[in-house]
Amino acid sequence: MEDWALSEVNLTVAEGEYLLIAGASGSGKSTFCRLATGLAPHFHGGDLKGRVLVDGLDTREVPVSRLFGQVGLVFQNTDAQLFNRTVEEELVFGLEGLGLEPAEIEKRLQWVSGLLKLGPLLERPPHQLSGGEKQRVVLGAILALRPRLLLLDEPFAHLDPEGSEGLRSLLKTLRGKGPAVVVVEHRLQDVVADVDRLVLFHQGRLTADGPPRQVLEQELTGYGLNLPALVGLFRAWGLDGPPPLTPLEAIQLLASGPPRRFSQTKRTKLREAGSPPSARNSNDIPVVEIQDLWFSFPGQPVLKGVDFSLWPGECAAILGRNGSGKTTLIKHLNGLLKPSRGRIMVLGRDTRVTKTHELARRVGFAWQNPNDQLFQTSVREEVLIGPRILKAYDPPWCERLFERFGLGPLLDRSPFRMSEGEKKRVSFATALAVQPELVILDEPTAGQDEPFRRELGGLIRELREEGKTVLLVTHDLEFAEEQAPRWLVLAGGRIIADGSPEAIMADRQAMAAGGLRPTQRFELVQLLGNLA
Repeated sequence: MEDWALSEVNLTVAEGEYLLIAGASGSGKSTFCRLATGLAPHFHGGDLKGRVLVDGLDTREVPVSRLFGQVGLVFQNTDAQLFNRTVEEELVFGLEGLGLEPAEIEKRLQWVSGLLKLGPLLERPPHQLSGGEKQRVVLGAILALRPRLLLLDEPFAHLDPEGSEGLRSLLKTLRGKGPAVVVVEHRLQDVVADVDRLVLFHQGRLTADGPPRQVLEQELTGYGLNLPALVGLFRAWGLDGPPPLTPLEAIQLLASGPPRRFSQTKRTKLREAGSPPSARNSNDIPVVEIQDLWFSFPGQPVLKGVDFSLWPGECAAILGRNGSGKTTLIKHLNGLLKPSRGRIMVLGRDTRVTKTHELARRVGFAWQNPNDQLFQTSVREEVLIGPRILKAYDPPWCERLFERFGLGPLLDRSPFRMSEGEKKRVSFATALAVQPELVILDEPTAGQDEPFRRELGGLIRELREEGKTVLLVTHDLEFAEEQAPRWLVLAGGRIIADGSPEAIMADRQAMAAGGLRPTQRFELVQLLGNLA
């Protein structure tokens, strides 16, 4: 019997409706998007039984070009949709393809530029933008076409908290006034409170469809969902009924009567939740020591006097807005960039004079976009080439990585023919294959389901117990709160705050300057404190 990516799916999306589709990696979410746009089977191939109708058009019967004005898809990897010289050219490319009059093209350009605040970016090359900025450009190019159906695949994965709020606001504005909107997302709490319906896919089948609270009230164990923090807390406490989706709702429910009375024990455990602090030996030597780091691209200063150190066994998270310099900073730690001024010592080596391949043996790096580091013809060769070249090949360790990241069935496949989530897992295995002493993970949870998050969290704890140092660059503050006892906030090219998650989130000035928003757990603790 054939393996179907989707099986016996029946789903209707009404005009102006706002849907959230969720499910574990491989549950069929991206396949659904490809079917709705006609990319499957016309471009991706495959067998299709049944019918997919978009605005009355049968996607099997009409070419993808005919659906161009009816449905638009923002890919998880936005780089795959950007190919023009400037942002303005990206925004008008589709409009010109439709043969619209110049006056109408200009009208739509001005409308979408204002809606998404793209005016300052119009003359810039898209490939020089941050991940969040690229996403806004792709979204703008699609909205300018005025589609009847708008699909967004993992749109919150690479956005900072400020950008997430902006996208949420935009999608709520479109609700009921523009296209039907379908968001495919692992991070449910970013959007679940806004949508009309929550649809769950599991192993290629549609298993739940209804109002969000109604769906989240069901038993969802085994679905691989990254549930909102408050939903998870209420389930762990054994509280029944529709779960809260915001901290204020949680407080109201906890205060609503005896069945939901909140014990002092639970208050204490909630306050104590999170990653334990690192224990530092007085004889430790810093793994990373950065002193007065300055760096500029031509005509564009990025880093301005950065100072900090990392220690053996430590896990720290670098946080800040898209475009704040986080990726530029970590590129200095493996020698890809050299300081304009200042000094960086990594494991006792000055990066200004140490060859990059020498640092690569000791610094493992998993990029935000895994496509930037994949180049071999199979997953097996992708993971093994580094340790073989650097003479660090340990077969049992690599087998352990294959198992840990679920890569066994994929070893003979081309990494270029996998999902973005699968590519990310390959990049993690590649970064760890040489058993580095410093592990740098750039947006490690983007596009990943809950089982992978748990697996990654367990691996981070194991690495720390072995004395390895882990540096996270992430917009996922929930994951950072769980794993990193130390946060560093980057804004304006400087480290403006350095401390525990609780201390940082209590510092309103630092949070505002870094474009950050507190986690739901922290907000609930604060509200409980106000009630005490």
